[in-house]
This record gives sequence, structure tokens and C-alpha cells, in this order.
Amino acid sequence: MKSLTRVTLAAALASAALVCPPGIAPAHAEAPPALKAEVAAEVEAQRKQIQVMVDQIFSYAEPGFQEVRTSEYLTGILAKNGFTVTKGVAGIPTAFTATWGKGGPKIALGSDIDDVLGVSQMPGVPYLKPMVEGAPGHGEGHNSGMPLMVAAAIATKKVMQKHGLEGRLMLWPGVAEELLATKAYYVRAGLFKDVDASIFTHVSSDFSTGYGEMGNNGMVSVEYTFHGKTAHSAGMPWEGRSALDAVEIMDVAWNFRREHLPLTQRSHMIITNGGGQPNVVPDKASIWYYFRERTFSDIRKLYETGNDIAKAAALATGTTMTQQTLGYAAPNFGNKPLAEAAYANIKAVGMPKWSAEDQAFAKAAQTYNERKIEPLKDTVTELSTPESRKPSTGGGSDDIGDIMWAVPTITIRFPSNIPNMIGHNSTSAIAMATPIAHKGVEAGAKAVAMTVLDLITTPKLIAEAKAYFTDVQLKTDTYAPVLTDKDVPAIWLNERNMQLYRPQMEKYYYNPAKYPTYLDQLGIKYPMLEGPSK
Repeated sequence: MKSLTRVTLAAALASAALVCPPGIAPAHAEAPPALKAEVAAEVEAQRKQIQVMVDQIFSYAEPGFQEVRTSEYLTGILAKNGFTVTKGVAGIPTAFTATWGKGGPKIALGSDIDDVLGVSQMPGVPYLKPMVEGAPGHGEGHNSGMPLMVAAAIATKKVMQKHGLEGRLMLWPGVAEELLATKAYYVRAGLFKDVDASIFTHVSSDFSTGYGEMGNNGMVSVEYTFHGKTAHSAGMPWEGRSALDAVEIMDVAWNFRREHLPLTQRSHMIITNGGGQPNVVPDKASIWYYFRERTFSDIRKLYETGNDIAKAAALATGTTMTQQTLGYAAPNFGNKPLAEAAYANIKAVGMPKWSAEDQAFAKAAQTYNERKIEPLKDTVTELSTPESRKPSTGGGSDDIGDIMWAVPTITIRFPSNIPNMIGHNSTSAIAMATPIAHKGVEAGAKAVAMTVLDLITTPKLIAEAKAYFTDVQLKTDTYAPVLTDKDVPAIWLNERNMQLYRPQMEKYYYNPAKYPTYLDQLGIKYPMLEGPSK
């Protein structure tokens, strides 16, 4: 199987190279096709390890800043494979770097590892079935990205050693991405100061990449805390100063103001502290906002508007207010030469070969969750360009944007999930420890490894990426995060949640020494097609 795949991939790469007429160079510089076929075969040789890594991290299901088991697991694998691991980087206990190599360009490889609160889900079950009711779960599929990068790095390392290629690899995890709370601190700590190019991955049902302004919003995360005075709510309410009143006034005032804000903004909140009990006027209450906009200056303006409304709420209620920045994400901007090189490799790899069982399971999950019925894709998605993208009026954020403004970077989206599932929802966890996830990770790892070979064997590609970064990207805007020297990573977030749920979750941790797959351990036969019992 490996030799057949190597021949097939080499033929695809060779025929792609022949598309250019004689005497005309390809649009990007690239590594020899034989090396790429070799590194793809090295990824395939890790197929079992890919499955185990994906399943193991799914079972840990750790939210932002609490990815203790996940981080220990990944660093153990990397150290065993010859990478030098540095833990606790940027003042974040679950963050790390893992480096290998010498000379040549330095290539950073990263993906997120955290999950989402309250979306615990049994994998391989096509309808909603929590593993632990109320617990966190991988409803964004972040259990897949770092296994992809680890497999790609190990494969690339073997090929580099065999052929005496110089270059340096640096792996890093996206800690607390769902809180958008770490990558700006990575940049501030200088983790990317000597990196030449960066590749990031994120799970999808598509297989593609893109460049230019990516059409999403940057964001600042702020918690406002109001301080008042307790009193008996019935006996002496006039002696009290309600911090909760201030929270409610801020919420109402912001919603009135929202009507008159640009359509590109997105803002949402939760009340993190609403007081103790009804008969005590709350002397402390907090409200947590995400303020999202398209440009650095507009993010700051939205943030300042929020600050003004918080001050007004305090003035109106006779309370005082303090605030704390909990996270930040810069708008995303992908690098054109890197994206074009990676997309050529994505096309050469192609989509995974989905089985009839994979397609049937995907359809069952869509059916039982009332999602649009759409088969698992059989062709890669077109390269996303400024010209091909539809106009956007705002949306989600990803703090990979901060790294994109520090070093030439792209995001490769790889096909490990079912189309039309809901983000940050249990439906997006259904497939994430099944063959669908495993096959998508393998395909993504091949594309990443092949692109790394392009970067370390063709200095021209590095030069083109840096030129685009300097001459195009940095002329569109200036990196100016809403962070001060006093702001620090909010490593205490989600701690109480895991203190509550981890004891219940631990009995579901995957034991690969005993069970071939996580589905085997859970007693789930793939593909499960029947719906919930009534």
C-alpha cells in the first residue's frame, strides 16, 4: 500500500509540475516530487499513531488553560521522537515549544488543543448524547490539529535526516483558543522572533487554505467588575449600592448602543457573577464581553465604547468599576506565497477516500440533528483569495491572527468533520474520534509535511513569503493589540469547571494499550446509524 501510494503521489506531483509550459517556472518554488512522495509515505506509516493521538486527546476533553493531560501527552511523544521540549512558555503552564534541527530556515507548526464548555459528546453516536452531562467536550474538533502537526513533523524529520537536509522545526500548541487568550502573549514573549514561516491548521469539512485579509474579526475580551455595598434587600435597601444593578444597566445600555454600531461588529456577553442571594444587595458583580471588529483601530474604538458604558453604569448606580482584559485576537491575514505552495500540495494529496460507512454515518448525523444533508466532500475546496471570497460583515475570531502579524503564516483547513455541523456545539464532536477524523488528519499531515519540505529546500519561497509579508501585508495595517504591559494570561479560567468535572471524566479516558480504538473502548460499533430510543 505504501509503495503504491508513493508512486501515485509522485505521479500526481510530476504531472502537476508539467502543467507549466517549457521555460516557464511554476508560480511557487517547491521541493522535488520524490521527496514529497517519501514524506507522504512516512505520514502513512504513522496511521495507527494518528488514530491513537486523535482519540486520546478527544477523551481528555480539556478546556482552555486546563489542557494538562493533553500537553503532557503531546510533549511526551515529541520528546520520545527527539524534539527538545520547553514547557510553560509565555507564562502559560500548558504551553510549550518542541524544536528539532539545525541551520536552514525555522518553520513553526501549530494548532489548537482546547475544547468547549458544556458540549460533552459520545463520539460515533449520530445524535446528541453527552459522555458526562454538562462537562466540556471537543465541539470544535481541536483534538485533531496537534496530532496532525506531530505526524507531519515526525515524517519531515525522518526525511530530513535521511537526506541531510538542514532546517529547524518548532511545534507549539494553541492553548485556550476558545478564550482567544494566548497567542498575543506568545508573540509578546518572542516565541516567533527567529521563525521564517509558520503553518497553522484547523479542522473543517473542507481541505484548503487562503491568503490576504481572511474576512473574520479581531477581538478583545474584557471583564468588568462593579463594586457596591451590601445591605438587607428588604429591610434597608437604601443603604445598599447594587453592583448587579450596574451590570444590568451596562447590558441594557450596550444593547441600545449596538443598534448604532457598524454592521461589522460582533459583541456578546455573559454575567460571571450576579451576587450571592436575593435578600443581600450584591456588593460585587461582573459581566464579561467579547468585542469584535475588522481592524485594529476599530477593535480599540469598540473597546473604548465598552469602557465608557461601564463607567456610566457605575456612575448611575453609585458603584465603582474595575476591568480586566482576558484575551485578544488580531484580524487574520494569510500569506500568499505560502498559501499557493500549500494549496498545490493539498491538490496533490487530495481528499481522503471516504468509505460507504463514513458517508452513511455523516448522513445519519446530519439527519438526526436536522442539518442540511450533504455528503463528505470528494474534491478539495478552491484556494480562498481576496477576489474569490464573498464580502463579509463580520464573524468569528482566531488568535492565530497575532502570529500572522509577526511572521508569514497560513492556516490549512483539513477535512476531519462532517459538513454543516454547528460550531461550538456537541454536533461538531460527533465525528471527532471516528475514521472520518483520522483520515482527515492523515491527509492534512501530508500537505503540511510537503509544504515544510518546500520551505526548507527552496530559499526562494521563504524570500517570496517575507517580501509579501513586508511589502503587502504590513502596508495594510499596523499590529496594535489592546494589551498593556500589566495584562497577563488568564490562566485561572476554567479551573473550577475542571475541578467539578475531571473526576467524572477520568473514567472515560482512552486506554490504547487495552482497546484498538476509543469507539471500541466505549462499546460503539461504527458506523452507528440508528437514532435515539424513544
